[in-house]
Amino acid sequence: MKKLITLMILFLSISATAQIKLPRLISDGMILQRDTKVKIWGWASAKEKIELNFNHKTYKTVTTEDGKWMIVLPSQKAGGPYEMTLKGNNTIVLKNILFGDVWVCSGQSNMELPMDRLKDKYKDVIAKAENSNIRQFLVPDQYYFANEKEDFISGEWVSANPVSVLQFSGVAYFFALEIYEKYKIPIGLINSALGGSPAESWISEESVKKFPDHYQEYLKYKDGTLEKQIEENDQKVSNDWYKLANNTDEGLKNKWKSADLNDLDWKTMNIPGYWADKELGNMNGVVWFRKEFVVPKVKQNTAKLILGRIVDADSVYVNGHFVGTTSYQYPPRIYSFDANILKESKNEIAVRVINNSGKGGFVIDKPYQLVSGNDTLDLKGLWKYKLGAKMLPLPSPTFVRWKPVGLYNAMIAPLKQYSIKGVLWYQGESSTKKPLEYFSLMETLIANWRTQWQQQKLPFILVQLTNFMESKSEPVESNWAALRQQQLNVLKIPNTGMAVTIDLGEWNDIHPLNKYDVGKRLALQARKIAYGEKNLVASGPLFKSIEQRENKLILSFTNTGSGLIAKDSPILKGFAIAGSKGKFVWANATIEGDKIIVWSNNIINPIKVRYAWADNPVEANLYNKENLPASPFEEDLSRRE
Repeated sequence: MKKLITLMILFLSISATAQIKLPRLISDGMILQRDTKVKIWGWASAKEKIELNFNHKTYKTVTTEDGKWMIVLPSQKAGGPYEMTLKGNNTIVLKNILFGDVWVCSGQSNMELPMDRLKDKYKDVIAKAENSNIRQFLVPDQYYFANEKEDFISGEWVSANPVSVLQFSGVAYFFALEIYEKYKIPIGLINSALGGSPAESWISEESVKKFPDHYQEYLKYKDGTLEKQIEENDQKVSNDWYKLANNTDEGLKNKWKSADLNDLDWKTMNIPGYWADKELGNMNGVVWFRKEFVVPKVKQNTAKLILGRIVDADSVYVNGHFVGTTSYQYPPRIYSFDANILKESKNEIAVRVINNSGKGGFVIDKPYQLVSGNDTLDLKGLWKYKLGAKMLPLPSPTFVRWKPVGLYNAMIAPLKQYSIKGVLWYQGESSTKKPLEYFSLMETLIANWRTQWQQQKLPFILVQLTNFMESKSEPVESNWAALRQQQLNVLKIPNTGMAVTIDLGEWNDIHPLNKYDVGKRLALQARKIAYGEKNLVASGPLFKSIEQRENKLILSFTNTGSGLIAKDSPILKGFAIAGSKGKFVWANATIEGDKIIVWSNNIINPIKVRYAWADNPVEANLYNKENLPASPFEEDLSRRE
């Protein structure tokens, strides 16, 4: 009997492996790259005969000893939909296939950020998002250190419609809209991005060897042992912290969410703001906030509570009814709820805020409102607050998922056989701690990816860091500015482009909502670099050269378009110069044709110049007449000697 069972298991095992299996990318609804040879690949049993029927032609191959197979289709023009039939010991029919242009969209959270986060800003765009010629394949967030993965654990091709588009990358979708409107060809977006990831996590093992520190860090995690230990420990520390916070929170014990709570002894503070700046001081834990408001008349079935952004997590109650929660600091707090819980008189909002490190509270310069129909009630001003639980800061986790090579192995390597048009890259915020290595990292990454796809001229278009954090009144050092310079240096690599976004940020939000203009500027770059529109003005002014005349610096630029301008001001701003001592001061600047003359009466022999050199250079206003901003830059005459 045991022998029979063993034979049955063996038979079933052989039968299971004798089926054609396709990678997730090769599936219904896929967009394949036009005008180039296309690989179709997969797995089956050893020496199995595979037949592919497509567009009235038949292609055949036989699997290798390890069950792998590949068929190369000849170049196809844009179009479709098509069907494709694969036959071996089983038959698979793939439907609704298009040929067009495929773009890999990678980087960190500003590339990953979905249209769902932008739905209030771009309501009309989302409502009209019915286009089966724009499709996304969302690569699952995964990391792996042992070796390069051959496939993804999930993923499918999805056409844009008002529901599905909410999961599309916002930047990538607006890029696709621009390209599709221009060329009317199908656009496939492979969204392979992960929030917080540094550049080195997207580089292969072999290529990262160029950076000894990153390579040694990678080797610690390669066998998976340390990874498991760290993740288990981090999870335990986090679970214990939140368990203690919940168990000791007086607000949970005494139901501070209740509408009829007696809160006469609670203190007050202005919202928005941070309690570290108030009487509570710089402490972590749980703080409850309450505000009474009056609704004259309830007119709608639904209402919406907008609470800007809160650091770090929140749970929100209206008249004792739970209306929403967010577990980390970055998403906008927008909670829709049944308006029937409102009363046509006094109402009460209660917000439980958990802050595990840093300054907790309500991010300033954000909307705090109750919206019902056309009526909006401003919720800024005095709120009552009370400490629920005081905690020690939660130790920062190790973030194993960001370690070198891991994201390349799991989220890029499985793409290597899939022909693409180019790469869109939005990353850099997580690399600002060590900005000076960024050019070398990107030079390596681009070469790495071009080798992987066997396209040495693969278009690679990046987004330069936008403006962020508080502005400064005097010239200062800035890691964000230093990294922007490194991104500008990437343009030395052939077939690269950069969307300058120094005017599209929000000082208090690392995830600015204007993704339309980012996508549009990426599309301008693509039209020039990937689609060959040679005379297109695709960029704002880019620094070209410098010369010194007496106490002045003469700057020349490329991409001046129809001419240089000082936007929204008669005065050109944002320039600073320094002499041999290296101390920068604000400089006068005037436009003379396609050149800019920069000087200061305080610097007799200027040898250094900077433009828009700050985390948030709000006054920088050099543009071309096509309304595209100049890239920030730094130049030093002494380096040219």
